[in-house]
Amino acid sequence: MTLSGVADQSEKYMGALPPHLASWGDMLLYDYESTGTETLFRDLRDPKPRSRRIFAFHRPETLRAWLQQPDTLRARLQQMPPLDSSGLRDCQVEAITNLERSLAEDRPRSLIQLATGAGKTFTACSFSYRLIRHAGARRILFLVDRNNLGDQTLREFQNFQPPGAANRFTDTYIVQHLRSHHIDRDAKVVITTIQRLYSLLRGEELEDEAEERSAFEMAQAAGSEVAPLGYNPEIPVETFDFIITDECHRSIYGLWRQVLEYFDASIIGLTATPSKHTLGFFNQNLVAEYPYERSVADGVNVGYEIYRIRTQVSEEGGRIEGTDTGFQVPVRDKRSRKLRYEQLDADLEYSAKELDRSVVNPNQIRTVLQTYRERVFTELFPDRSGQWLPKTLIFAKDDNHAEEIVHAVREVFGEGNDFAKKITYRNSGEDPKELIKAFRVDPFPRIAVTVDMIATGTDIKPVEVLIFMRDVKSEGYYEQMKGRGVRSIPDADLKAVTPDAKTKTRFILIDAVGVSETKKNASQPLERKKTVSFDALLDQVAMGRRDEEALSSLAGRLSALDRKLGEEERHRIAEASGGKPPRELSNDLLDAIDPDRQESAIHQQHGPQATQDQKDAVVGRLMDEACQPFDSPQLRDLLKDIKQKTDIVIDEVTTDTMLGATFDKRKAEATVTSFREFMEDNRDQLTALQILYNQPRGQQKLTYQAIRELVQRLGDPPHYLTTATVWQAYRRLEAAKVRGAPVDDQLTEVVSLVRFALGQDEVLEPFGTVVEQRFNLWLGREKRAGRAYTAEQEDWLRTIASYIAANAEITPRDFQEAPSLADRGGIIQARKVLGPELNDMLDDLQGALVA
Repeated sequence: MTLSGVADQSEKYMGALPPHLASWGDMLLYDYESTGTETLFRDLRDPKPRSRRIFAFHRPETLRAWLQQPDTLRARLQQMPPLDSSGLRDCQVEAITNLERSLAEDRPRSLIQLATGAGKTFTACSFSYRLIRHAGARRILFLVDRNNLGDQTLREFQNFQPPGAANRFTDTYIVQHLRSHHIDRDAKVVITTIQRLYSLLRGEELEDEAEERSAFEMAQAAGSEVAPLGYNPEIPVETFDFIITDECHRSIYGLWRQVLEYFDASIIGLTATPSKHTLGFFNQNLVAEYPYERSVADGVNVGYEIYRIRTQVSEEGGRIEGTDTGFQVPVRDKRSRKLRYEQLDADLEYSAKELDRSVVNPNQIRTVLQTYRERVFTELFPDRSGQWLPKTLIFAKDDNHAEEIVHAVREVFGEGNDFAKKITYRNSGEDPKELIKAFRVDPFPRIAVTVDMIATGTDIKPVEVLIFMRDVKSEGYYEQMKGRGVRSIPDADLKAVTPDAKTKTRFILIDAVGVSETKKNASQPLERKKTVSFDALLDQVAMGRRDEEALSSLAGRLSALDRKLGEEERHRIAEASGGKPPRELSNDLLDAIDPDRQESAIHQQHGPQATQDQKDAVVGRLMDEACQPFDSPQLRDLLKDIKQKTDIVIDEVTTDTMLGATFDKRKAEATVTSFREFMEDNRDQLTALQILYNQPRGQQKLTYQAIRELVQRLGDPPHYLTTATVWQAYRRLEAAKVRGAPVDDQLTEVVSLVRFALGQDEVLEPFGTVVEQRFNLWLGREKRAGRAYTAEQEDWLRTIASYIAANAEITPRDFQEAPSLADRGGIIQARKVLGPELNDMLDDLQGALVA
């Protein structure tokens, strides 16, 4: 049965209410239709009443409270006051304005794409304040992927000062970072991980460590149904009016989708990297789009270059000779890190993919780090003093790999423990949050090694180098990891942690594994059938997955695992599980899904006439009892560790050699090609390009306005280019012809770029350098013509030349408005020093310097 045609029938009942029934008004205002599995709701007071799906009926006291309000939330959304744009970037103004328009149109889902670093959370604070203050939103849910991102979001709300308000957001409204099983009824914003909210709705406890891992990473391998949510009267569907999902590309599928759809709330997605599946979930309603390329062009973020390091072992793998040599190799237990020595039964060959998983080669790690140490101040950052290594973030394959890298870093750089730190979920003795804070704001550590704890979302602006020592297959995840380096930072803040740095103009992505070259996969929805890893299956069962396929699969894998174990490992598992070894855990799971055993249990408890609900309850109890041991994170971690190859062989014999270490020129070539296409496409539209393409030398009259238009159009889609980006690309491709670097924020530098690209200049150098050379030539011609200048006159002329270098032109009015000229006495003093022929001299000088 479907409900779309029942609404008309319901409307007849609502308009012809029998007189003996008590009612709020002359007609009913709330319209429900339900099949028992699907329920629709409509509020006739809405501007355009529209039925919407709801998970369960609203509570009576909620309906009464709504009736006591003069209008509805959807009506108030159409009456929002104009946005005060002070303190907001253009992209944030666009996002908020378009979001409010979407909400006013009663669009249930809206997606905002803002590049990493463009202020997604600040934007969320801004529109949250407006929704609460002006639309009367009762409560807003802010969902994050990991707990440390919740801490970051809370700080943003605590620091947010609404425009025109006397107090900060948290001084006016309560913001709760949910860490328990209780939602503060007075809270206007509730921040939580989606996994905690899921456990809250199911009435289950959640281990704290479950919030430290990414919800997406924990559930991304799911393949079948998971335990469905039921109605929780403690958390009614109307608890939240709006749901904000931060970095929503990682959390809106599979297990977590039902959490979002439980509430009768509009869903607002925030992401930097939307996939086609994300767009599908949000009904293609992308209300704002601000990509990374645009953010770089606007100066919000910085660009990057790829530096590829290739070594023989990382490309080809290695070989450890065994029996013939009698050489004993070190073998480390990955759990305890205890080291022992064994003689191999046969030669051990390992591929590049096995490197750092079943075999670790310290020489390979050292070779990569040694190359970085040798090149960092000669090729990557040649303008630095060499005393302060740029803040560097290294991505490792797993916790064991990260441990090896940290020790190798300290050895290669000859530094102490404070120089390099491991920041993962398995840090012992040091708080990962404090380490992240120190890496962000303190000079030390200089290098942080992580697996995925700060791979996404975490804001660490001073990072100037990312080193990938692990491959990544997901395009979205790769983009998020790159996002750790894109953040721009004020010069003073950068110098506070890296004293010899001047300005962060780009970051370097060092690719030691080919991550920039491998094919990436788009994010896939979790409903898609695929093989589920043992680790993921354990986590899903712990989270409540109870379908027969999952329990059968886990039982089979536990049985297979048991055949590979020794008595010591079986004993350890039994201790962690409450006395059950793997085979018994497996049998319990199989018994729970055995139809005969289920039927027997049903008959024993309810007899032969059991209802379907009673049958389902008994089967659910059997499954829950069989799965109960896996609620223990200690048991799950132990099973995961043992399932992996417990020992990792250390190859100390195979030496590694560097095959190559160079900048990846593909990105530079694409940038230069894009720049040339831009010039060709706009040669007849932009005044500056018309002049530079067509006018003979000496007849060019470039203006500052024409140059500014050129730079602005260069940053527009589809090219999203900046002068600095194109300049750097030419440096990588034609280093011998590029001298110096463009002056920041000096628009006239683009003139040098265009002339070099057109072949008019053989060398690419800053426009100010060219102007200075031409000024000296002009001065020489003047002297040869018998026009000698005093020291005071020459000083004035050099000031004028510097102004022309920055602006391409000069007029008498500039002498009164430009500080460099006005502070010297302006036009009156200039005429007094240079004489009454000043205007002719300015024309002559401008032609000589800019032409």
